[in-house]
Amino acid sequence: MEVFYYMVFGAMAAVVAVLELSKTNKDRINTSSAFESFKNNYLLVYSLMMAGDWLQGPYVYYLYSTYGFGKGEIGQLFIAGFGSSMVFGTIVGSLADKQGRKRACVTYCITYILSCFTKHSPHYKVLMVGRILGGIATSLLFSAFESWLVAEHFKRGFDQQWLSLTFSKAIFLGNGLIAILSGLFGNMLVDTLSLGPVSPFDAAAIILAIGMAFILSSWTENYGDPSDNKDLLTQFKGAAVAIASDEKIALLGAIQSLFEGSMYTFVFLWTPALSPNDEDIPHGFIFATFMLASMLGSSIASRLLARNLPTVESYMQIVFVISSASLLLPLLTNFLVAPSKVKGDGLSFSGCLQLLGFCVFEACVGIFWPSIMKMRSQCIPEEARSTIMNFFRIPLNIFVCIVLYNVNAFPITVMLGMCSIFLFVASILQRRLLAIADKPKTEDWTMLKEKNMEDEPLNAP
Repeated sequence: MEVFYYMVFGAMAAVVAVLELSKTNKDRINTSSAFESFKNNYLLVYSLMMAGDWLQGPYVYYLYSTYGFGKGEIGQLFIAGFGSSMVFGTIVGSLADKQGRKRACVTYCITYILSCFTKHSPHYKVLMVGRILGGIATSLLFSAFESWLVAEHFKRGFDQQWLSLTFSKAIFLGNGLIAILSGLFGNMLVDTLSLGPVSPFDAAAIILAIGMAFILSSWTENYGDPSDNKDLLTQFKGAAVAIASDEKIALLGAIQSLFEGSMYTFVFLWTPALSPNDEDIPHGFIFATFMLASMLGSSIASRLLARNLPTVESYMQIVFVISSASLLLPLLTNFLVAPSKVKGDGLSFSGCLQLLGFCVFEACVGIFWPSIMKMRSQCIPEEARSTIMNFFRIPLNIFVCIVLYNVNAFPITVMLGMCSIFLFVASILQRRLLAIADKPKTEDWTMLKEKNMEDEPLNAP
């Protein structure tokens, strides 16, 4: 492994260590022992859930390629995952609000375990089923767990500011430390122990089963709106009204879709971007480096959220601009640095520059997650939290599907340039969100609920 990888990894690890060890009382929030116990239980479960997800991440593209599938066929498999998340995600999100968030979290574990099992088959149709199951699981991962946490946090009477502490710690661990360990563990399974590219998926299934056991034994159930007269269609209508009538919710949805759409496109493109001539790159170690960068970002976010100044709406403008610039780097290096023509060699000079840019982008991702969680907790009505959060994922999944469907039509640098433009648009929308941040939250969901109850006698036979 080249010294460059160690230098980048070591430099970021040092910065993270300095940031964590140099925290003062201004960077910390005083809490209660009951909250600490609650927070630690959630962080344990969330870390196991994320480990099950991160173990698979670096090897999905690689596994499909070892089965002999080309970039276009792999793109279709990814489209199936995002498409199923778009089609079924909103449904399962509404069911989570109505049938219970704990049940939805258990469903995530079962669905993802089944998806892992399908990776043993080299048959395209079986892999397609696995991607569909994975898409459903992803929707649950990014809605049900957060919805359960927010509802349980307020049900137990904890201070609202403490919620940002859980968010930042969850990203620091789940999207940082656990992701790094998962990348290194996956690298050990595949490269050191030579167990093959399917071994990380087997390990993920075991970890998800352990996490499911913790959920079943230690979590209580909570709901969004469990009333019997609320069917799925009414849930959808109510969520749509809440988004359409509250500009802050609509802006949050657009910002989330633009950023996450760019992020998921990056997940698909970073491997071919760093190895355009089949360069020999350590996928697991690079993935761990990206996650360390994300860990760095979440450490910065925890300081910002603890101090409340600058506000989350304010500093996220800068984050979006920086992330936009970082994804422009491949396009710039393509013009300024002569591309390598050597097949199967190590990482080229332009690849090194791109890797640094990608690390900056991942740091922005680390800041984004706890920050968007904080903004969602302030704006989205509790009764339909999971439903609305999965509504946000519809344009996100459409965007990613379009990009992946046309993956062979455009060079990788062009697609990353498009992502850069979308991130810049997100910064503009964030500026608008800052301007209306003090506007009171609407009560349209409650009004809709009351209207539905009034209309029911009229519709009765």
